[in-house]
Amino acid sequence: MSKKPFYMTTAIAYASGKPHIGNTYEIVLADSIARFKRQQGFDVFFQTGTDEHGQKVELKAKEQGVTPKEYVDDVAGKIKDIWDLMNTSYDKFIRTTDDYHEKQVQKIFKKLYDKGDIYKGYYEGMYCTPCESFFTESQLVDGKCPDCGREVKPAKEEAYFLKLSNYTQRLIDHINNNPEFIQPESRKNEMMNNFLLPGLQDLCVSRTSFKWGIPVDFDNKHVVYVWLDALTNYITGIGYDADGKSDAKFNKFWPADLHLIGKDILRFHTIYWPIMLMALDLPLPKKVFGHPWLLQGDGKMSKSKGNVMYADDLVDIFGVDAVRFFVLHEMPFENDGVISWELLVERMNSELANTLGNLVNRTISMSNKYFGGVVTNRNVKAAVDDDLISMATSVAGRVIKKMDKLRVADAITEIFTLFKRCNKYIDETEPWVLAKDEANMPRLDTVLYNLCECISIGANLLTPFMPETAEKILKQLNTEPRKFYDLENYGLYKSGTKITASPEILFARLDVEEVIANVEARIEAAKKEARGPVIDIEAKPEITFEEFGRMQFQVGRILECEEVKNSKKLLCSQVLVGSEVKQIVSGIKADYKPEDMVGKEVMVLVNLKPAKLAGVLSEGMLLCAENDKGELSLMVPEKKMLPGAEIC
Repeated sequence: MSKKPFYMTTAIAYASGKPHIGNTYEIVLADSIARFKRQQGFDVFFQTGTDEHGQKVELKAKEQGVTPKEYVDDVAGKIKDIWDLMNTSYDKFIRTTDDYHEKQVQKIFKKLYDKGDIYKGYYEGMYCTPCESFFTESQLVDGKCPDCGREVKPAKEEAYFLKLSNYTQRLIDHINNNPEFIQPESRKNEMMNNFLLPGLQDLCVSRTSFKWGIPVDFDNKHVVYVWLDALTNYITGIGYDADGKSDAKFNKFWPADLHLIGKDILRFHTIYWPIMLMALDLPLPKKVFGHPWLLQGDGKMSKSKGNVMYADDLVDIFGVDAVRFFVLHEMPFENDGVISWELLVERMNSELANTLGNLVNRTISMSNKYFGGVVTNRNVKAAVDDDLISMATSVAGRVIKKMDKLRVADAITEIFTLFKRCNKYIDETEPWVLAKDEANMPRLDTVLYNLCECISIGANLLTPFMPETAEKILKQLNTEPRKFYDLENYGLYKSGTKITASPEILFARLDVEEVIANVEARIEAAKKEARGPVIDIEAKPEITFEEFGRMQFQVGRILECEEVKNSKKLLCSQVLVGSEVKQIVSGIKADYKPEDMVGKEVMVLVNLKPAKLAGVLSEGMLLCAENDKGELSLMVPEKKMLPGAEIC
């Protein structure tokens, strides 16, 4: 019997920089769902990737002095490294610079143009470069971008447009007839009331003001606008062909079962993307889930705010599974979650070290101490066992119900409720008291068996969320992973199993002050790295503003330059400063040839008392910087300046 297919995607990450933990949350959330579905027996195809075109990338590449492709190759590599670091089990990592994707985007654009769903016109509006979106004045919030809150600028350009009005009513009907299409429910109401019901403006789908994009092959001064390019990855990545030659993978997995995205791009995925699919005569995805944001303190993480937390730093301190646990467990279903170093330490200590780690360690240690590590079910039951067993056999069903509604945090809470019940069971049965009387040993054996069985059930359920931890627990219990449908059957942990003799500490308790000190050291190290190498010199005595004011600095242009005879270091320059020509001798012969000096605009200390150097009169000083190798570089103005311009 073939497995039922399940196709899910994340939004592809914009390749403008290293993703912070708020960005990383989405891939971990998606991975937990994909792993859970696989555990249930689905044939899962899980796709993620990078969105690599657009004006923002073009500008960033220019700032760094590299080509856009070189820039996105570097950033896409960093994003993929983070996804791999977080132990995410994606099946495909698509890049929108992949050749096959670019070719299909061109085909899709032409197909919609030939149908009349795309037409050429002009766009005039307020443009947000970071979001790469146009807005009308009425859509702005306090005169700024409604999505990111940044400044917008008026822009007008020739563009191609997608006729949204052709499909608006059809989309409204689809949303009304498919209540699960947009989740959570509040997101659906937002899209309907704020965008669809008031009426849609046609969507700009090409640009001419930058070049870093997929060319419109029949009008090459245009490039395909980022949203049509980016959104179509969900079908190109599984083999869609606009010419009707899609491969078997596309036919197997489309329509997608789940698009998992951030709430800030819900409009693009629940309005523009469905309309593109309708125009292509393709079925719509079954569900679009707009997850909330993971915030630090009182706001969204951003480099400009200086409150960014990165996954690799978190993993270095807490470990992969602890970070996975935190971002999955601390995110509410609809509301934004909050992350802080203090909260991470608190959860590490209370939930992971105490509730889970201590439970596993105590159980294995007692089994080794009292029975040489052999766990045997003697079936010596007591009334207190019933509640534990009832919870253990019902937890899988409760977890499945939560996961079916994508309530991942609630599913994890159910699993940890079982672990907490196990800890309570230890307190109720007091194994250390039972061990004092030989007559109670069969009962003690049963108690420890119950604990191992319940921990095994919990570890199996924990696998999608904390895969490494679950594997470690099952290995220490010397048992294999179970089929999902077996988790409601009690007593499958094999009686007579010999567990590990040396329990591994799963999670160590942390001191919050030590963690904060570690974080501060990392921040300072990152600042130093960002600043790059520096040179510190011995400080000279302070001067007053009046003393500084007596120095006269001006821009000079070097008219002539020659070597000073009988000198290994000196050059003599004729420097035009205003209408006056000054002769200046400088010790820069090792770094500059006389012919290279002519025509340079330089910074000159004009009112330095004249002096003779190697018998030649010098009437000022050329300002230079010196690196750690003793090499000199003339200080020159950034912009073209006339000789005599004051430096102040």
